[in-house]
Amino acid sequence: MRYAIYFSPTADDPLTRAAATWLGRDAFTGELNHRTAEHDLTVEELDELTADPRRYGFHATLKAPFHLADGESEADLLAALAAFAEETAPFDIPSVVVEQIGPFFALVPQTPHQPLQQFAASVVDSFEPFRAPLSETDIRRRKPDSLPPQQRENLMRWGYPYVFDEFRFHMTLTGPVPEAQAPGMARLLGDRFADFVGRPLRIDGLALFVEPERGAPFLVHSRLPLRAAQPNG
Repeated sequence: MRYAIYFSPTADDPLTRAAATWLGRDAFTGELNHRTAEHDLTVEELDELTADPRRYGFHATLKAPFHLADGESEADLLAALAAFAEETAPFDIPSVVVEQIGPFFALVPQTPHQPLQQFAASVVDSFEPFRAPLSETDIRRRKPDSLPPQQRENLMRWGYPYVFDEFRFHMTLTGPVPEAQAPGMARLLGDRFADFVGRPLRIDGLALFVEPERGAPFLVHSRLPLRAAQPNG
């Protein structure tokens, strides 16, 4: 069993519903969603291009998947998650857009947002005691020799390369898209997520995802709302 602490909107949020339809699976229920061909892409092509994010479920990574450290339990983790949520205020990302990051597409902040960076860093640090060290196999999967020095250091210290100054909030919508298909994918995703682009995204909860066994689809175990009053509230 691996755990991950992600951001996800609520199960019934319109963005969650739109993403589940697009990816072909709902991480809250595990249900697969029927899809149809779109633009110049067949059902089979769409399934292939969304396979990676479909397995993980629609989310933004805060604390990457981890095994529990020795002496820690799921109940301990849930208690810490509840305490963190009670002490943390919700906030808005002012605007999000669909953007290509390397070979894949994701929903990302339109501009850097410091409260988001601070929130993500706090999650990484606060839940580090629950994370077991990476195995040698997991380290090799990340190809540390190919990473820049800071990302390699993050991997060894925090179990994930993209934390703190290397963190970039993104809610993945595709796996790698071939260069020839990227312009069409950009148009397709622009149409599919037009209701959410250029608008605020409320960060109002933390979701605990679980991977029952290695390689299995991730599922939402629990989602806890952020409850603390705003600083000026």
